[in-house]
Amino acid sequence: MSSRESRRYPYAPDPGDLPLRRGEAWGGWLVTRTVVGAALWLVLGSLAAALLSLGGLWSPWVAGPVLLVLAVVAGLGAALVPVRPLPVWSAALLVVLAVGATAWAGVTHSEQVLPRRDSGSYLQSAIQLAGGHSRPIEVSPDSVGGPDVLAIDGITLASPAFYATGTPQQPSIQPQFPVGASAWYSVAWWVAGPAGTAWAPAILFGLTVLGVGLLAATVVGPRWGPLAALGTGLLFPLLHVARSTYSEPVSLPVLAAGLLTLVVAARGAAFPEVVMARRAAVLAGVLMGGAIVIRVDALREVVLVVPVVVLAALQRQSHARVLGVSTAVSTAVAFGVTWLTSSEYLGSIAGSLLPLVAMGVAACLLGVVLLWGSARGWSLPAVLRAWLARLLAGGFVLVGLVLASRPWWQVVRQSAADPGARVVAGLQARQGLTVDGGRTYAEHTVAWLAWWVGPVALGLALVATAVLAHRAASAWVDDRELPSWTGPAVVAIGSTLLTLYRPGITPDHPWADRRLVIALPTIVVLTVACAAMVSRWPTKRLPYAVNVAVSVAIAAALLVPTALATRPHADERVELGEWAAVDTVCAAMRPGDVALMVDSRAANEWPQVLRGYCGVNALSTTSGLRNDPSRLGAAVQQVQRAVEAKGGRVVLVAADSPDGLQRLGLKGAVVAVDARVQEDDRLLERRPESLVELPIRVYLGRLG
Repeated sequence: MSSRESRRYPYAPDPGDLPLRRGEAWGGWLVTRTVVGAALWLVLGSLAAALLSLGGLWSPWVAGPVLLVLAVVAGLGAALVPVRPLPVWSAALLVVLAVGATAWAGVTHSEQVLPRRDSGSYLQSAIQLAGGHSRPIEVSPDSVGGPDVLAIDGITLASPAFYATGTPQQPSIQPQFPVGASAWYSVAWWVAGPAGTAWAPAILFGLTVLGVGLLAATVVGPRWGPLAALGTGLLFPLLHVARSTYSEPVSLPVLAAGLLTLVVAARGAAFPEVVMARRAAVLAGVLMGGAIVIRVDALREVVLVVPVVVLAALQRQSHARVLGVSTAVSTAVAFGVTWLTSSEYLGSIAGSLLPLVAMGVAACLLGVVLLWGSARGWSLPAVLRAWLARLLAGGFVLVGLVLASRPWWQVVRQSAADPGARVVAGLQARQGLTVDGGRTYAEHTVAWLAWWVGPVALGLALVATAVLAHRAASAWVDDRELPSWTGPAVVAIGSTLLTLYRPGITPDHPWADRRLVIALPTIVVLTVACAAMVSRWPTKRLPYAVNVAVSVAIAAALLVPTALATRPHADERVELGEWAAVDTVCAAMRPGDVALMVDSRAANEWPQVLRGYCGVNALSTTSGLRNDPSRLGAAVQQVQRAVEAKGGRVVLVAADSPDGLQRLGLKGAVVAVDARVQEDDRLLERRPESLVELPIRVYLGRLG
């Protein structure tokens, strides 16, 4: 096998890896152009949405033409990526699996309309952006009774995931998260309303399955791509987020395409493909850095691109500088527009962002030192060169074992004063656990993975990681170019390890499992790589039939536990009926109403729904005001006088019980809606397998 072919394929080739007939090239062209073009369009569209929304221009008549132009740009950009042919059967199977994943998630989509968790928050932000066209959301003070109302202590426009900004004279509301996901869901809202928005994450899930399958086909072999796509499509945590309007369905296709272009850039680093490598590197940088405008956590993957750039630069690969510059520029632009549109949110999570920024700065400084030393002839000591491959492989195994063993020797806690600690304490009390609200349960993250793919797949993935580390280190020691899969491996495995160490999420399941949406596909691809390695063992060691049998067993060890874990959730319809409940509440409101939330559940769930979806002016109350009945009563009277002076009428809204209205002297509360839906469970120490009942009740009390 030539040196060029050894760079192209990290394992000994099998018939599925050999050069393909020219007639089969269309499969690779179709899948690659779709994956890269769609991802680039998602990033460019998100950046455009951020800029247009700042000027109040995110409307169908402006955004539509802009997105069409960007679609053409994305298509031209994707055309710069060299295409690796795929067998017709492999490409067709990838497409079929992607379409199947889309249909599955779409038919079983949830109706998480209320912003009780992030999915509802993204949905309400998208609805507001679709109708209001701007971010932040401008609010006329006269619509809620004038500036004096907003100056009342405890009266606010804010609600969970929607910050009150500005002044009482010029109030505004800033949604919590980056604008990218909300912007794309707002496009779906324009196109087909609630139904289109419900199907948008499912379509993006199909792109993710297609992208992971193509990535596996590229780095493992064409025959293995469909297996990786199938394993990814069966993962319940990915299916769960694909059923609702989270940011992950938008960001995951971008990450898959970014990793794919990293491979392409590394493969084309040698003459005469230098130009292609640089073009692919530009796209990789744009995709990796630009993803921040969709999901701030993408900063973690950006930081992990730094060592990829440094390693490529140390080997003097032609694409290293281009990759570094494009990643840095796209990161700066994406982070800048995210700050302009979501500064309050970034400030609130500074404690999580600063360690990532510090890690990135440290990685850059270390890279500069290594490059400076390399230019002056630095090299590894002979002893370290001799042991590097074994040390690196053993190090990964050790890290994996340490992470898996943490429940035996560590209990991870956070400050008991954190708002999430109070939530955890309440869940512990309801589930009969020892109440210790400061626990984050981060020591159990490896077990979380095992819930969904099984322990055998985790062990096989760890073995594959060690083998890949050994091969990459051996190439480095032998002064050979690093394998083209090194970049994706560093980013995906590094992101997985950082997530396992510090998931940074309220640990109730299945909600918390959305933190695993990068780690789980990584496990899938590594397990598939393990099966591929076994199938390619020389038949002198084992009979070919044994190789095949072991590979099939490895595939079964991945697919069977994954399918069994997902089976209880296969046809779930989470919070089905919530749209109807919300529509009923909207119908109960009248022109000129100003809704005022007077209990905790109403304040948590309904302000932005009434304001953005129902078109009703809405105010909320802080917990401090609600806990002081005399102050609350006085504040309600002030709001009533101010609103009536402007020609409106105050409607008090309660969602816990009618008690809040009765304490304010209203005896004739109207039940606007009394419904029950099924929501996801909230378990701390067990894998969820069923839904639980969620009552939705709203009581209205009209003043005057």
